[in-house]
Amino acid sequence: MKRGLKLAATGLALCCGIALPAASESLYQEGSFRPLTADNKAFRVGDSLTIQVFENSSASSSANTGTRRANDISGSVTQTGNRVVGQLGIGIAGEFDGGGRTQRTNKLLATLTVTVKEVLPNQELRVAGEQQLMVNEELQKVNLEGRVRPQDISDGNVVLSTRLADARITYVGEGEVSDRARRSLWRRVLDIWGF
Repeated sequence: MKRGLKLAATGLALCCGIALPAASESLYQEGSFRPLTADNKAFRVGDSLTIQVFENSSASSSANTGTRRANDISGSVTQTGNRVVGQLGIGIAGEFDGGGRTQRTNKLLATLTVTVKEVLPNQELRVAGEQQLMVNEELQKVNLEGRVRPQDISDGNVVLSTRLADARITYVGEGEVSDRARRSLWRRVLDIWGF
């Protein structure tokens, strides 16, 4: 019965030319508007950005130490009368030569796509993302986060990892090969004791 009344009221309004209020919405949305001539670069929260990771690091240090020590004490007593002859001599000598060298080189090449998590007040983009690869039943994870200046983003929406501020790049492998590469517990304990 109520449905019939609504249909009759709508039909009456159409016949009499009475305009019903229409809901309208603007086509322009400030948060998602991008001009037709703009580059396709990340600029807002949720946008994707490709990071090319080219990280090389190397460090080396060496130390050499040489120590020589020689001490000598000597004494002598001679008497010809009742024949007192005494002689004393102490000699101490020591040498130490020591040296050590450490060297480490790391290289990481990867390309991963991250997401803009926040647009900072100075218009820099805080980005973060993770990539997981399974290679020969070994799980490899690359985690990346940092800040990007909009002017460092190329026309192809790509930025080099060397242009990231406060970059944190983590590469972790999990599996049998990674477990075999770690030192055993007993070896670590002996290293702590200096053996």
